[in-house]
Amino acid sequence: MLIGTSLVFDIETVPDVESGRRLYGLHDLNDEDVGRAMRTLRIQKTGGTDFLAHPEHRIVAISAVLRSPENLKVWSLGSADSTERELLERFFDGIEKFRPTLISWNGSGFDLPVIHYRSLKHGVAAPLYWESGDEIRDFKYNNYLNRYHARHLDLMDVLSGFQARAFSSLESIAVLLGLPGKMGMSGGRVWDAYRDGKIDEIRAYCETDVLNTYLVYLQFEKLRGKLDESGYAREAQRLVELLDQSSEGHLTEFLGQWQANPRGG
Repeated sequence: MLIGTSLVFDIETVPDVESGRRLYGLHDLNDEDVGRAMRTLRIQKTGGTDFLAHPEHRIVAISAVLRSPENLKVWSLGSADSTERELLERFFDGIEKFRPTLISWNGSGFDLPVIHYRSLKHGVAAPLYWESGDEIRDFKYNNYLNRYHARHLDLMDVLSGFQARAFSSLESIAVLLGLPGKMGMSGGRVWDAYRDGKIDEIRAYCETDVLNTYLVYLQFEKLRGKLDESGYAREAQRLVELLDQSSEGHLTEFLGQWQANPRGG
């Protein structure tokens, strides 16, 4: 069976237009134009991509699947009107409370660096997360910060053999495994949805992403021998029962799409 408690997480972000105004002197522009200018300036700097530098992202949603021997839960932290600081505090409170193994897709390359910078901005303390053995001896050999330690498993990193040229999107791997993949939105549409006031839709989209990641994780645990076929079937059935009991449309739709694909199980 799976060992201990796992927390699968994902974030959704929008341009930090407040910082962009100050950083680039865009004080006379509205939010939409600041965001557009930030991306244009990013293309000029990189020569190709408009994907903003990590500190220029503002977190608007953090979703998670918490799996323990006693419990299985999928949700978005806080509420639709929670501040970025509140979302970060709740994320680190969960780490303090459960000491989970963090599971992500590209968490090392994107989610956690953004979380670090935004926590720095808001002064959000997270002693256990930043522990590296000075106060808790065991964390010297297994902590959240070291790339090759086990308290954070970045599935994209590990499955690619830590080779950037072998990186893949979560969508590609989800489709490969017969999972639902992207539902209702994509990362590139989050900024437009946020400006239209669709934060609930963003949170729902983020939740389907962590469900895809969780199911990839279960397959990975089977790959490395932590789950046999019967163990995997039990974990998958726990998720089926959780989603089947939900009154949230995006969760029941995820279940329907998952079960409709014979390869998804």
